[in-house]
Amino acid sequence: MADPAWTEDTSAAFRDLSHYAVPEREIQLETILALIPEPQDGATAMEICCGAGELTSSMLARFPTLRVMALDGSESMLKATRAAAGSTAERLQTAIIDIAATGWRIPPEPLHAVVSSLAIHHLDGPGKQRPFADIHGALKPGGVFVMADLIEPATAAGRTVAAETCDAETRRRALDTDGTLDGYERFVAEDWNYYRLQEPDPVDMPSSVGDLFDWMRAAGFAGVDLHWMKAGHVIMSGLLV
Repeated sequence: MADPAWTEDTSAAFRDLSHYAVPEREIQLETILALIPEPQDGATAMEICCGAGELTSSMLARFPTLRVMALDGSESMLKATRAAAGSTAERLQTAIIDIAATGWRIPPEPLHAVVSSLAIHHLDGPGKQRPFADIHGALKPGGVFVMADLIEPATAAGRTVAAETCDAETRRRALDTDGTLDGYERFVAEDWNYYRLQEPDPVDMPSSVGDLFDWMRAAGFAGVDLHWMKAGHVIMSGLLV
């Protein structure tokens, strides 16, 4: 069953606010793409929780022979992803999934890459460890898992830094994009800064960098690495060798 806390209204709000709220989104996209090895003809990648399709469409554009399986729990997100793919949609397959379920983790063929952006933190600690092992098992030798996500700071001071940096980055992006603070003000009004929440969030359950590293290594990934970090967001990767 899909998480009842995430609705199509949540998806619409994410599409409206993510441009402002995701720090250095363009740099994140380029970093993820740079970590994917050049695919051979016929290779397939998977994106877990593709959202509005910005990463999926970027992969299809960057790698002209790559096929992409884009998965999400929201039909409106999959519709947006198909639209974003444009003329490359012939190499795109989309499907509705529940991220906590296991069926999507058994692809019809070994994968060249698995990527996720702002997805895995919707699972609790034990719920993250099984997908890491399943993703490792779904890759072909030389394949890569790249994860962009929220993390849980280890200290109160670290949480304060993440909260303040998240606000500052969202404010900057709103001004740079629109010349106004409208996007930032909506971000604040709708409590989108996870690091300022006073109560547990039923949707967002990030883990620490240390735990994520340990769980990826325990799943069998080699070369587990941290490539980028800002405002409580990170990009990590691991390889199947």
